[in-house]
Amino acid sequence: MKLQKTINSEVRISGKGLFSGKEAKMVFRPAEVNHGVVFVRTDLAEPVRIEAVVGNVTQMARRTALVKGPVSIETTEHCLAAVSALGIDNLIIEVDGVELPCNDCSSIDYYKALTKAGVVEQQGAKKEFVIREPITISSGDSYIYALPYDDDVLNITFDLDYGGHTGIGRQIFSCRIVPESFENNLMSARTFLLEAEAKQFQARGLGAHLSPKDILVISSDGPIKNSYRYENECVRHKILDLIGDLALSGRSICGRVVAYKSGHSLNQQLAGKIFEAAKQQDRIDRFGTDAILDIRRIQKILPHRYPFLLVDKVIEIEGDRKIKGVKNVSFNEQFFQGHFPGTPIMPGVLIIEAMAQVSGLLFAQRLENTGKLAVLLSMDKVKLRKAVTPGDQLILTSETIRLRKRTAQCKCQALVGDIIAAEAQIKFMLLDDDKL
Repeated sequence: MKLQKTINSEVRISGKGLFSGKEAKMVFRPAEVNHGVVFVRTDLAEPVRIEAVVGNVTQMARRTALVKGPVSIETTEHCLAAVSALGIDNLIIEVDGVELPCNDCSSIDYYKALTKAGVVEQQGAKKEFVIREPITISSGDSYIYALPYDDDVLNITFDLDYGGHTGIGRQIFSCRIVPESFENNLMSARTFLLEAEAKQFQARGLGAHLSPKDILVISSDGPIKNSYRYENECVRHKILDLIGDLALSGRSICGRVVAYKSGHSLNQQLAGKIFEAAKQQDRIDRFGTDAILDIRRIQKILPHRYPFLLVDKVIEIEGDRKIKGVKNVSFNEQFFQGHFPGTPIMPGVLIIEAMAQVSGLLFAQRLENTGKLAVLLSMDKVKLRKAVTPGDQLILTSETIRLRKRTAQCKCQALVGDIIAAEAQIKFMLLDDDKL
């Protein structure tokens, strides 16, 4: 059994943020078992804790940023790459500013600081995710795959294709992610920008404190007023970024990741898929099923029965804010007898009804709504985008827009795989069942 790890003692580093140029101080502190990696903004009147998990990611150009309400922490990827490579599971990272210090735009300062603090084992089993089924994320000609692989650590292959730019060209690199290989091959690889990108950034007031001596700015002839630390430093830095982004899955990954022209957005999407797959696997290991609510518990909440109960199980609930359910569409469904003979298609109104039912399960998570029925009041922005046929599995999601004592509104989607089959905003009246 692999054990969780933290650091032995606190350690500090400081420097200017890559984008903001503002001075920031950081303190790494040990944390107890199952604490996870948590950033703490200490420059605020009340310190704000932000967990380093993919659910807290907010989209920002060319960096990974985390948010909690109005509070953010930016450019976390280089720090998280060092934390992940050292196998650290539990850590408190205090920061007195909005952006982490970048110094030379690599992971070297973070790695050396954490190594100096000492990495120690704890009495708790490490949370791992073993890739057993392929996961694919793509956008245009960029893609990233998570694949099964016969190894007990993460292996990464990255294909960086700047074929039209002679200063970078095409670079491919593979690495087994353990402390020794990270230290020797990755930690010193720096952020890079094309010359045109650097000019655009500084025109927008970003990175104005940096010169080509401080960061890799690459022209068609190579680095400007600088030199590569590795012949293929650019692709190595891409792997470093990827390690930091995958750390947001909240656990160690065992398997292989192959990326082509991937960036933070695709990396984060893969981290999200792994996070969800890991939660599902945890439920199966613990309960023998991936359901949070199985059909028996659903029947205790919803009054619907055959042939009109259209939610088979619930696999995710976030308080009374968000829910995810499943409807397995079988050819034996009663409605396929007449809709349509020879071309069976699930009626769109029943897809909407399934979304409404999973919404009712969401509202029932609030204690004062126990025993109430969510009666459909109105629908808006209804779109039916894809035919649903026998053999499909509908993933039903509902997010609360507004939840009051007697009314509720939510945003719903029904997906087949990653494709939206239907969506709508639905309003409900919440009534006691004895008043219908």
